[in-house]
Amino acid sequence: MRDRFGFKTIRLLRRGRVAWLILNRPEELNAYNVAMRDEMCEALAAVGELAGVGALVLAGAGPAFSTGGDLTEFGRAPSPVAARWIRFRRDVWGLLRALAIPTVAAVHGYAVGGGLEMVLLCDLAVAAKEARFCFPETGRGMIPGVCGTQTAPRRLGLGWALDLSLTGRWIDAETALSIGLVAEVAPLRRLRAAAGDLARELSRLPGLQVRAAKTAVREGLDLPLSQALRLERRLAAALEGFARRAPG
Repeated sequence: MRDRFGFKTIRLLRRGRVAWLILNRPEELNAYNVAMRDEMCEALAAVGELAGVGALVLAGAGPAFSTGGDLTEFGRAPSPVAARWIRFRRDVWGLLRALAIPTVAAVHGYAVGGGLEMVLLCDLAVAAKEARFCFPETGRGMIPGVCGTQTAPRRLGLGWALDLSLTGRWIDAETALSIGLVAEVAPLRRLRAAAGDLARELSRLPGLQVRAAKTAVREGLDLPLSQALRLERRLAAALEGFARRAPG
């Protein structure tokens, strides 16, 4: 499906059962600005309403996935922290995280700061071999304050979350694979094909079961184990009850 929305900073496409949201500021390495924030809000709401779509791929046009916040906006705010708050005060990332369908990040070039936080908000990620990842915020007088200090330990564990958040070190795709940041590494020329293949596979899964699994995993992390196990049992029982009531 061609992008019919007329977005300027992103593109929203549909290929069969998979929606593609492509960050489209290639000259700025897909730096995230207020315009992109507003268009992503609209796009993610649209994805949630597209009938028959079973998965989303988040990718970047040009030489990088995303280098995070657009530094040129800092000059119009009293401080870098204020500029960051302006860009992120609309809850784009809550919308991404709350999508009922599986989400896959296709990462190439740089995923820096807010770009890395986008990757962490997706359910799974595929990286090109040359991809590089970094949280530089702490050394710039900030912290990864969109969601990174919370999504990183849940995805990577306490040690790597602290390492990346405090040191600002760069890691490559193979390291990202070894610590669980990405699920697969592919040659750059095959990155979108690999991400599309994974998304198509996920899109064929039954929607109720996908939503239940995502809810159990994500919400269970915030509960004591006994409560998380009760949540899992409730969701499993609800699915079993639905299956018994279904015709045929």
